[in-house]
Amino acid sequence: MVVRPGEPLLAVDWGTTNRRVYLLEDRAVARTERDDRGVTAIRDFASEAADIRARFGDLPMLLAGMVGSNIGWRTAPYVPTPAGVGELAANLLRIDERTAIVPGVSTLAHHRPDVMRGEEVQLLGAVAAGLAPGDALLVQPGTHCKWAQMRGGRITGFTTAMTGELFALLRSHGLLAAQLTGEVSANTAFRQGVEEAKRRDLAASLFGIRAAKILGTRDDADAAAYASGLLIGSDVAARIDQAPDAEMFILSGPELGNLYIAAIEMHGRAASLIDSQTAFVAGILAIGNVFQ
Repeated sequence: MVVRPGEPLLAVDWGTTNRRVYLLEDRAVARTERDDRGVTAIRDFASEAADIRARFGDLPMLLAGMVGSNIGWRTAPYVPTPAGVGELAANLLRIDERTAIVPGVSTLAHHRPDVMRGEEVQLLGAVAAGLAPGDALLVQPGTHCKWAQMRGGRITGFTTAMTGELFALLRSHGLLAAQLTGEVSANTAFRQGVEEAKRRDLAASLFGIRAAKILGTRDDADAAAYASGLLIGSDVAARIDQAPDAEMFILSGPELGNLYIAAIEMHGRAASLIDSQTAFVAGILAIGNVFQ
């Protein structure tokens, strides 16, 4: 795959349930489109790529995310940590001379396997764009929260926590589901959950939500925020010592990102919010530059 200097580029962040297409011109987003055409909704990826080009232009295309998984177009390799822009660019999966899929990243640190797809572009892009320093702990909240150690602008290690998925399961199944219907914000109940999480006894603390209802010590309207505080607080408490300095960097939208900021600040640390879309674009451009 060859990207000529100054040539426009199509970048596709293609996840399990959603997809975002970017038309990049002069290193900036000229047009973007988001839809629900995630990989689980696609049967013919070649036709989908052709449709994207019909709408955006017949241009080189870099794809990232679950499109490179075993449920996507083709299975792209995992690059082991430490991994930087150069390693990703050298291991692109070429679909044809103008279409390629960015590889994922893997680690076997502490005998616990871990993988990511799509997040690596954002992580490296955040550093490449100067949004985060080359040595930092970066956090990507979500269904499967990523905590990535960056050294010299490369991903040297990471941990995935099923924080968001656990919260969704608790809200939809099991003993606590009927209590967890309220709104979640960084309110007093959320902060109480974060404080409780410092005890690092998550399973027992979660049952305390049920006990609080029976004993009348917490209104169910606050239960969801408290449970969110417990889960995010447990996540933060387990990882915060990995940060090389006082400040941590969160790649997220403001709604979820601000919850992590509140939890991190309760541990006496600072956190900055980074726009994940800006980081993704910067990462794709950095990878594309290798071919210019």
